[in-house]
Amino acid sequence: MGKIILIGIAGGTASGKTTLAMDIYNKLGESRVTVIKQDDYYKDRSMLSVEKIEKINFDAPKSFDTHLLIKHLKLLLDGKTIEKPIYCYQIHGRNDKTEKISPKEIIILEGILVLADSALCNLMDIKIYVDTPDDIRFIRRLVRDIKERGRTMDLVIKQYIDTVRAMHIKYTAPTKKFADIIVSGEKSEIGKVIKAINKITGKNNEEIRRNN
Repeated sequence: MGKIILIGIAGGTASGKTTLAMDIYNKLGESRVTVIKQDDYYKDRSMLSVEKIEKINFDAPKSFDTHLLIKHLKLLLDGKTIEKPIYCYQIHGRNDKTEKISPKEIIILEGILVLADSALCNLMDIKIYVDTPDDIRFIRRLVRDIKERGRTMDLVIKQYIDTVRAMHIKYTAPTKKFADIIVSGEKSEIGKVIKAINKITGKNNEEIRRNN
């Protein structure tokens, strides 16, 4: 394996970061790409009461174990395997089990604040920001958190008003200026991203198909 490439994908909540990450994964193939979610590096809060958990600002940088995330990324970039934590939204904490992640040619890190930390940015070869209107993001988050994360509508709205919107304005939105590529979260711009990846790897899609 040659140089391992790290791609950071940032953007507001429900902007389409995971969708873009999976589009890249599906386009380039499982043998070449691995995806890591910043959310899995949330600090473990499972020991706290519901009342205390509801007061936590999950959209601030201090909510993430960035030290562990950077340590794991450096190990992967050095060609070593890691045991990645698995975060459970229902218990607001980490699972007892971890996920073994082996290094691959392309590592994708996606999350709301992956471009907000200079040490993380310094590890990245390509920095992407997914730009999506606030009203679209709020609707997506509302549907997702109720269906997938066991939240009530009242709680989702309260979180958005109390912390999510303010933290997006303070921490996430300003990181757009650090991005090498800005893509829309309302339509697919996968071609633009793949072109940038191929420029770094020196490969094209036809070559990839022949090798697979």
